[in-house]
Amino acid sequence: MAACARITGWGKALPQRVLTNHDLERMVETSDEWIRTRTGISERRIAGPTESTLTLAVQAAREAVAVAGIAPAAIDLIIVCTFSPEFGGMPSTASLVQDALGASRAGAFDLNAACSGFVYGLAMAQATIVAGAHETVLVIGAETMSRLIDWSDRSTCVLFGDGAGAVVVERGAAGTGVLSCVLGSDGSGGELLCIPAGGSRQPASPETVQSARHFIRMNGKEVYRFAVTTLPRAARAALDRVGLAVADVDLFVPHQANIRIIQSAAEALGIPMSRVFTNVDRYGNTSAASIPIALCEAVEQGRLAQGDTVLLAGFGGGLSWGAAVVEWTEPARASACRLQPAPARVALPAGHVQPAG
Repeated sequence: MAACARITGWGKALPQRVLTNHDLERMVETSDEWIRTRTGISERRIAGPTESTLTLAVQAAREAVAVAGIAPAAIDLIIVCTFSPEFGGMPSTASLVQDALGASRAGAFDLNAACSGFVYGLAMAQATIVAGAHETVLVIGAETMSRLIDWSDRSTCVLFGDGAGAVVVERGAAGTGVLSCVLGSDGSGGELLCIPAGGSRQPASPETVQSARHFIRMNGKEVYRFAVTTLPRAARAALDRVGLAVADVDLFVPHQANIRIIQSAAEALGIPMSRVFTNVDRYGNTSAASIPIALCEAVEQGRLAQGDTVLLAGFGGGLSWGAAVVEWTEPARASACRLQPAPARVALPAGHVQPAG
């Protein structure tokens, strides 16, 4: 019997610490107006001393499992999409999530497709469920970007934030749920957005640490040019695969990198901003976590209903991109994602933010 992969649970986790543009004004040569007009970002969340990619991933996962109304033992596979894992090499963050949840039957692995990661993870979940290999897959996008940022580099430090989002994907009746996924990559642009050191090419050394090569480096103009052309192209390809038109899309949930990129993609697709979900103003770019966090908030705000067509699309380092079309189905076992506690706005001292931990 034909089957599909349905999203039946969702959850998010965000650090309590808020870093505003005004805080950044005291750290680097920038301004609130400059950041907002060029990126749409007003503030972002920064992980505290007791928070990490693992703790955020576990919190989001527990929310998603609760919404789905399943026991952790029902999970067959856990995929953590991240390029800021708990450890540099091994064990995988997913294995640690598996243990923390008590998902005793689950296999687990990490997936690194940078900011496209969540769509890649969703595609893997769909494929393994449709193939009959698994019944229930937990897909998590989790990042602590603040640990990978050079806080003296104003071209990158204003952009990123920390967080996690998760979905439970379960086997369901054919013709519903995740309808299509399109993935792509162009490795010739890999150095446009990368972390130069820490791998086999440039192993960690006093020299690589001193020259700040363990932090994100980005060619902003080239990445912007790549994003505004690739995002709508990937979105159209995912719609074409299932014979849907842009007019059929009820809600567009793009990767939350930059409001100008989102607006450009929506305009190219012909989707009014009233049908586009954005929260980049409050969280900045949370990489693989951005789409599942946005999806969870769309549900919380009543932006999704049974049978709605949802278009997800992301782009990122690799260079990579991905898009998915989902027919939204309300889970029968639970009603809504629990709200997070109100954030704590912590006054920051002058100077650089030091990575916590």
